[in-house]
Amino acid sequence: MNDKLCQLKSMTSVVVDTGEFELARQYTPEDATTNPSLILKAASHPDYRHIFESVVRSFDTDQVSPGTIVDHLSVRFGCELLQIIPGRVSTEVDARLSFDTAASVDKARQLIDLYASEGISNDRILIKIASTWEGIQAGKILEREGIHCNLTLLFSFAQAVACAEAGITLISPFVGRILDWYKKHEGVDGYPAEHDPGVLSVKRIYNYFKKFDYPTIVMGASFRNVEQIEALAGCDKLTISPPLLETLNQSNSPLTRVLSADAAKAETMNRVDLNEQRFRWMLNEDAMATEKLAEGIRLFSKDQLTLEKMIEDY
Repeated sequence: MNDKLCQLKSMTSVVVDTGEFELARQYTPEDATTNPSLILKAASHPDYRHIFESVVRSFDTDQVSPGTIVDHLSVRFGCELLQIIPGRVSTEVDARLSFDTAASVDKARQLIDLYASEGISNDRILIKIASTWEGIQAGKILEREGIHCNLTLLFSFAQAVACAEAGITLISPFVGRILDWYKKHEGVDGYPAEHDPGVLSVKRIYNYFKKFDYPTIVMGASFRNVEQIEALAGCDKLTISPPLLETLNQSNSPLTRVLSADAAKAETMNRVDLNEQRFRWMLNEDAMATEKLAEGIRLFSKDQLTLEKMIEDY
């Protein structure tokens, strides 16, 4: 029997959730995802400190803003990861632009230009943008320009449907953070995988997309345990942290496919008619998604500011 990670790779594209190259190399994933928190962790690691230093030294910090240098740092880490993986790397737009469509589009174009200057083509990059209404509209514009997007911090069905309608390449519904919210608000220690609210959210999105033939890729993210991953076996993609990849790698027990396009076609569900007003109302009515989206933007912004402070203090 193959290890559980190999079994998972036979039915789902596995993506490593890290900015650390050696960890990415170890598990031979197809793609890699990064965010400000992961870049901050990598930049602070002794093994990767030299990359941080080389990028910062290449600029006159009196003339170039720390935010611009963070963009170059993110692209440098992305380029390093692309030497290891065969697929795409996701690079995030500054979370402080999450409510500004035009600024998000401009920042995404700048990131793509930075990759182009390193000889990296659009088809190997996913631009990560928070799944606010403004972020989704930015993604819609970028997709029409041939810039592929990963809409992140996605916690609700409304966000997912809006992304699919906008023609977004890939979405990242956050399984673990949904679980965190429900555990706190319902005062429980956890749920069986089949009743895990984060798992159920991704299943609903996956089945809806396959039922109505949306090409948008569903990539479950933010896992807290292996059981959540196993319960989504068969999902288009799953982005998994190195510790959980190692747990899968160490297990040889059989893994059963849970999700499939054929099964989704047989589901009974109605198509959702969504416009901006309906989107905002549905998101407003979902306390978990509203709170976790806002919190996620704040946390990514905080880590962005920490990176900028590291650059200023260097």
